[in-house]
Amino acid sequence: MADEKTRTEEFKVTGELLLSKVKEIINAGNVRRITIKNEQGQALLEIPLTIGVIGAVLLPVFAAIGAIAALALNYTIVVERVEP
Repeated sequence: MADEKTRTEEFKVTGELLLSKVKEIINAGNVRRITIKNEQGQALLEIPLTIGVIGAVLLPVFAAIGAIAALALNYTIVVERVEP
């Protein structure tokens, strides 16, 4: 664990693409945390991810993301990735 480095990436997406982009990021792997921010930069949802988080555990998270997507037009997804 001491040799791990974290890298942060940001993606700008519209509300209609929010859920699909989050799913794509999770499937890509090496993700430690995902934060969804609104146009003003306020964090709306933080999703801490661990190695064992898959499938049914994420269903409520996906439902929350879908609800958030309906609220505004533009979002920023901040992804914290782990690099060995």
